[in-house]
Amino acid sequence: MTMNATIETAPEPDAVSQRLTFVLAAACGMVAANIYYAQPLIAPISAALGLSHAAAGLIVTMTQIGYGTGLLFIVPLGDLVENRTLICSVITLGAVALLAAAFATHALPFLIAALFIGLGSVAVQIIIPYAAHLAPEAIRGRVVGNVSTGLMLGIMLARPVSSFVTAASSWHAVFFASAALMIVLAAVLWMVLPTRKPVARMHYGTLLLSMPHLVRTMPLLRRRALYQASLFGCFTLFWTVAPLQLASEFGFSQRGIALFALAGVAGVFAAPIAGRLADRGHSRIATLIAMLLAAAGFLVTYIGAAGSMLNLACLVVAAIAIDIGVQGNVVLGFRAIFALGHEHRSRLNGLYMATFFAAGAAGSAVGAWAFAQGGWALASGIGLALPVAGLLYAATE
Repeated sequence: MTMNATIETAPEPDAVSQRLTFVLAAACGMVAANIYYAQPLIAPISAALGLSHAAAGLIVTMTQIGYGTGLLFIVPLGDLVENRTLICSVITLGAVALLAAAFATHALPFLIAALFIGLGSVAVQIIIPYAAHLAPEAIRGRVVGNVSTGLMLGIMLARPVSSFVTAASSWHAVFFASAALMIVLAAVLWMVLPTRKPVARMHYGTLLLSMPHLVRTMPLLRRRALYQASLFGCFTLFWTVAPLQLASEFGFSQRGIALFALAGVAGVFAAPIAGRLADRGHSRIATLIAMLLAAAGFLVTYIGAAGSMLNLACLVVAAIAIDIGVQGNVVLGFRAIFALGHEHRSRLNGLYMATFFAAGAAGSAVGAWAFAQGGWALASGIGLALPVAGLLYAATE
């Protein structure tokens, strides 16, 4: 395939090269990181902006609300608009929002900027169906899993990177640096990505109105979205509350929280493994394992006295288990819904992601509130209930 060739039909088996897969994975990681930079910085950002502990969860929640909105109203355009142009435009929007957050000195401007950071970050969910279009059926799960590996690395590394940068400089520097990175990334993608013109010929309004029909007529979409909602809700709750617990119970500095966040990087290895399992028809058992890992992660945090080294070690184990479960299951869902039809992959992906990101936004907001009201015991109890609910729903399959 030559550079900037137009893709309109199903690709040949050699349509996606290792080089292009790497570029897509790296882009996913860089863009996805923007959603998570603020998670370990809740304390310094809320203090600087004058937000109370109970309202501090809004720092993360607003980004996720923006992301969820973009999933419903921007990502479906991947079935209608030339994909390379759409990807680069959305990344540029994110760069502008990051700059606004970097300059913010009051809560309202920062929260508005956070909303648009979320909107700009949905470029990731245009890239993943784009990769699925490039990949032949036999290796689609593997390609999506490899691209998702970049996404997971971005998610996992965002927290320690932002913590280290903040410790060395300030939280403003995190957003300035990411804005510059997004501008460079948009330029690089414009030069190297093949163009893809969707086959759909409909108006934007018709495109959006078709989405409820997809939800009604595709039970697999509903099931996979709710499975991931149960896991992603507990994931965002854990990573919103864990930095607060580490600071209050263990006296961790921002550098200590950054080191703790590195434990979550282990979850990145789940994505390619899950993709291969899905290609071989083992999605159901892999889904159950993912949910059990997330539930077990919360259970082990009750081991050891609060503030003890044993309890801290169990928190590290919990971070690894929860992240592996969440990252593996999201790839299983991608593989399942992308097999439902190439002509509406972007809309299916938007609906899938919007469902569980709504649960993620609720998880971070409820987690911050629960920690303020009842500490780790209340917050982790709610976190445990979510994958348990997912397991109960999976039992009905």
